Amino acid sequence: MKNPFLISILCMNIFTVSVQADDFATQRQRMVHEIEDMVAYTEDYIGKPELDKRVMAAMATVPRHEFVPDEMLSLAYVNSALPITHGQTISQPYIVALMTDLAAVNQDSQVLEVGTGSGYQAAVLAELAKRVYTIEIIEPLGLQARNRLKQLGYDNITVKIGDGYHGWLEHAPFDAILVTAGAEQVPAPLVEQLKPGGRLVIPLGSQHASQTLTVIEKNTEGRIRQYDILPVGFVPLTGDH
Repeated sequence: MKNPFLISILCMNIFTVSVQADDFATQRQRMVHEIEDMVAYTEDYIGKPELDKRVMAAMATVPRHEFVPDEMLSLAYVNSALPITHGQTISQPYIVALMTDLAAVNQDSQVLEVGTGSGYQAAVLAELAKRVYTIEIIEPLGLQARNRLKQLGYDNITVKIGDGYHGWLEHAPFDAILVTAGAEQVPAPLVEQLKPGGRLVIPLGSQHASQTLTVIEKNTEGRIRQYDILPVGFVPLTGDH
């Protein structure tokens, strides 16, 4: 005979997981609305009143709570950067959405990300792009992100442990490159590995001063155009350079 007590406990656990999932979905939708409000507030900086609807759909899909430490779970969908491990952070959702929008990726895009971190930005990109290659210089962090992304079913993301300053020549050229760490100057290898017609999105500035989110465009003739978007604050780009 089945134990009614065990059946009751099992049902309670299933109900708890279901309620938690619904709660996260509600929080994620609230986060999306906050991003929309912030986009409208910063329209003068970014030059548009709203972001690409595909980007916002990706933000509403990726489970950010899977990318934050357990002790930060209650803050997973707050529109703010959060500490993770090894002195790194998971970027503010608004910034993740904005950088993704600025990269202008589509379903045929091959994208490089420098600075995997928790893997959240890579997951958002993977919702939109054909293939995402992401590099993390801190080995334990990169391995954690690789396992997390695999468990979440992101089979179009490849994680490499290494110095992202030098890009990933094996898979170049890229339709878009995102750098999720502040650099004092644009890494020349990344510009070289950018496909004509592609975009490089990077925070530029000294780690001891303000940084500016910057877009580098390479036209079909290989000429470069650079323009500033808005002030930001990122952890510094590290490595041998």
